Amino acid sequence: MRAVVYSQTGDPDVLRVVERPVPEPGPGEVRVRLVLSGVNPTDWKSRRGSGPGRPLPFPEKVPDQDGAGVVDAVGPGVEGVRPGQRVWVWEAAYQRADGTAQEYVVLPADQVVPLPDDASFELGASLGIPALTAHRCLTVADGGPDRLAPGTLDGRTVLVQGGAGAVGHFAIQLARWAGARVLTTVSSPEKAELARRAGADHVINYRDSDAAEAIRAIAPDGVDLVAEVAPAVNAELDGAVVGNDATVASYADNGGDTMTVAIRPNMVLNTRFQFVLVYTVPDRAKRNAVEDVTAAVAAGVLGVGEEHGLPLHRFPLEKTGAAHAAVEDGVTGKVLVDIG
Repeated sequence: MRAVVYSQTGDPDVLRVVERPVPEPGPGEVRVRLVLSGVNPTDWKSRRGSGPGRPLPFPEKVPDQDGAGVVDAVGPGVEGVRPGQRVWVWEAAYQRADGTAQEYVVLPADQVVPLPDDASFELGASLGIPALTAHRCLTVADGGPDRLAPGTLDGRTVLVQGGAGAVGHFAIQLARWAGARVLTTVSSPEKAELARRAGADHVINYRDSDAAEAIRAIAPDGVDLVAEVAPAVNAELDGAVVGNDATVASYADNGGDTMTVAIRPNMVLNTRFQFVLVYTVPDRAKRNAVEDVTAAVAAGVLGVGEEHGLPLHRFPLEKTGAAHAAVEDGVTGKVLVDIG
């Protein structure tokens, strides 16, 4: 089978296509014949590491966490998935040698999730880390909920900072499904249109208006929950728009790795700042997220593609380096690698 590998950290050119034996699933494992691999920012960051030419914990590493395909074989003791079943997979490469940029991958059964027949492989490969991250951001507020379903966010106002990104996209769709009123910020008219297609109730272009004033006009009592992509840049804005007992859930460090917050105003409001990295959240939270995202897929409320607000950019397997570069360069939308 064909696989993309790298043996040291560096630029996208460290990635190369090699031939490997098809792996065999062991007890509790599932082999998936992949159709698409999804590329996330953590994929290129892991490949780049702390500098070029650094050694890896494995002789060779296959990148990419997410993907979609068809179950090809199951090991002893596996229940819930069967050969021939369409599935999406998540967190394939975290602390493992084998990610999804290859024709077949073997994973623990709980990282292989059935994909309904009416859900596309494009959607399946786009879920994974972005959708699970969005779920976590929406379920860390004081008093809950810790699960998402219709009605669980009724009466809440959610602000999604950066609604045209992949996590922001799924945060909008999941929050709307759960009953929240959703506001989002974007940086251009084109991104504003994408956020509207994703389902945001109100879209604020922060380059065209005073974002805090615009948000307060819509939510005079403040927002209840913020899904934050750039805390270093947006800390002041978040502080200006949160209501009492609000939570700011930060899942990325876009725009800087240090944030400054005003202590007294946030103390008065009992503001909670929650940082989110889906790879290290508690196992229970991951299981809840997988189940809830699966339910949202089955309900038909999650969508990808231009018409749903998340443009798709596809690359062949031998151009996985270009796919990584596109994500690193900040392309708007979701980058997918065609496996075969």
